[in-house]
Amino acid sequence: MFIPLKDNNPLVVIKFPFVNTGLIVLNVAIFVLYESGWVFAPAPATSLSYGAIPAVLFDAVELSPNLVVMPEQFSLITYSFIHGGWLHLISNMAFLYVLGDNIEDALGHVRYFIFYLLCAIAAGLAHAVSLPDSRAPLIGASGAVAGVIGGYILLYPRVRLWILLLGRIPLPIPAVFALGFWVGLQVFSVYFGFEETIAWWAHIGGIAAGMLLVVVLRHKSFPLLGKW
Repeated sequence: MFIPLKDNNPLVVIKFPFVNTGLIVLNVAIFVLYESGWVFAPAPATSLSYGAIPAVLFDAVELSPNLVVMPEQFSLITYSFIHGGWLHLISNMAFLYVLGDNIEDALGHVRYFIFYLLCAIAAGLAHAVSLPDSRAPLIGASGAVAGVIGGYILLYPRVRLWILLLGRIPLPIPAVFALGFWVGLQVFSVYFGFEETIAWWAHIGGIAAGMLLVVVLRHKSFPLLGKW
């Protein structure tokens, strides 16, 4: 796989991506404070209380009362701010940092915030529908980030994206090829059932939501497939 490093895609409308930066800071802060063990001792039940558990969402099972901190529907948002480790966090935040500012530029601050939350919800629902009896919690921002990836492909397909391939090889590649490969990998992995610990359907749900929402929410000065 690869990690994005930067893109040659300057902001056009907004001066600074306040929402995207805030989302990154919030994700990192939650991890450092409550999951890393650096500040507070990590609670093993955090993922159960705040993760999206399909069987709980569909009322097939109930959480132990001591784990219930909110209505289970809220977990379709809170799950996206919890990560299982540094690699999980860094990989998601790298995609969000490189790509998210341009989606915020095309949508505006408020619409981008709505876009991000709706992508997270859509990803969580896609995962829950695909595994309705699962008692394992879904965590991580990758579903929402998948929405950002889907939107970026539609808006900026030929923008030059610098990626770090296999963790060591920097390459400049048009976004449609780099991100299209990532999307294709998600579909391929669902079909062949690779790596069951990864929520492939959450990624696909996020991608679909991101593509649809970008069409609806973008400022009309940002045409689809605009930077060719």
